[in-house]
Amino acid sequence: MGAGVMVGLFVLLIFLGVPIAFVIGIVSLIGIASLPFIPNITVFMKMFYGLNSFVLLAIPLFVLAANLMNHGQITKMLVDFCIALVGNIRGGLAHANILVSMIFAGVSGSSQADTAGVGKMLIPAMIETGYDKETAVGVTAASSTIGVIIPPSIPMVVFSGLTNASVAALFIGGMIPGILIGCVMMAIVAVKGRKLNFPVYERADRKEVRKLFKRSFPALLTPIIIVGGISTGWYTPTEAAAFASIYSMAISLFFYKTLKLRDMPGILKETLKLSSLSLIALATASALGELLGYYKVADHVAEFFAAYIANRYIFMLIVVAFFLFVGTFMDAIPAMILFVPVLLPIATSIGVSSIHLGIVTVITLAIGLVTPPYGLCLLIASSIADLSIERSLRGVLPYISALLVILAIVALFPAVAFFVPQLLGLM
Repeated sequence: MGAGVMVGLFVLLIFLGVPIAFVIGIVSLIGIASLPFIPNITVFMKMFYGLNSFVLLAIPLFVLAANLMNHGQITKMLVDFCIALVGNIRGGLAHANILVSMIFAGVSGSSQADTAGVGKMLIPAMIETGYDKETAVGVTAASSTIGVIIPPSIPMVVFSGLTNASVAALFIGGMIPGILIGCVMMAIVAVKGRKLNFPVYERADRKEVRKLFKRSFPALLTPIIIVGGISTGWYTPTEAAAFASIYSMAISLFFYKTLKLRDMPGILKETLKLSSLSLIALATASALGELLGYYKVADHVAEFFAAYIANRYIFMLIVVAFFLFVGTFMDAIPAMILFVPVLLPIATSIGVSSIHLGIVTVITLAIGLVTPPYGLCLLIASSIADLSIERSLRGVLPYISALLVILAIVALFPAVAFFVPQLLGLM
């Protein structure tokens, strides 16, 4: 079966609405079965070995940490603290939404967990306070994309596993872009707030702020411990994810006492369900890599770039445009597994480091979380607000511009992202 037929089958299955993990698996199995010299068992062997990685164990562990925070009501405490800090500003609840997403990003590494956890509290609260549904959904969905940019980040863990790039450098490199994205989004809220007269909370007194800070301090300490430990080499990302899970469970059970042992089976079950979505796509994408290798896709792409594109700035713009398109119908993890091994040799040959490629790829694919038809964060937020996707998209568009602006800066001026890793001697 020819490569053109395989591409046609892939597009057809996507058009029919088949989940991407199954699409990749079906195409891999049919494609390899049609080749005379590769046994069918290769598909399942590649799927198994694709998950046989210590680094990838961080994925379910970071998801577990996020679920423990949500079920242990730690997320609610962070929300209360952020509202106390910025609630008195015009559009304070929207500002708090973005701020808590930046803090939550330092624990979970998952944008979907951020949308679900923070959205269930803040979307109804914003609507009740007087925000329109489009704004409530747009701010929540867009700010949750920061979850995979500010460390720790599950897609960055996967990228490191694919390329052997330093996880610590990727994590620290994502910190400044993530913070900048949050600041630009807050600036957009400030402008819209004055124009649309967003609601304002009463100013919290200093005593209340101190009280909420003390209450939230163990939770606020989590991202500092995780990122600090990884950047200093005290532990690996997987060990950090395990620590985050144990720490979140400990403070929920014994410090806050908002979690019971009887809640754990349900939390573990939910974690397994959420993790399996990423891991099955990861496994099937590894099998598809064997098929792409047979057709020498990487060699053909490399020849094309060598012949027509040797400028690294043009290359990065092409990478951004390509992943913006791919991200509209595919999750970040299978997209990276399919295309990063093809793009990495070209990038390094023209002077683009794996760290730079990784950060740009993750930010670009994060935008896909809020763009239909895939747009998983947008779908979660719109379902919470009971709002149509069309209206939700209108609400999120202003904040997508913040992502695109910072993405363009990082793609063309990598020193913005590299400043901190270089300062710490990670690059």
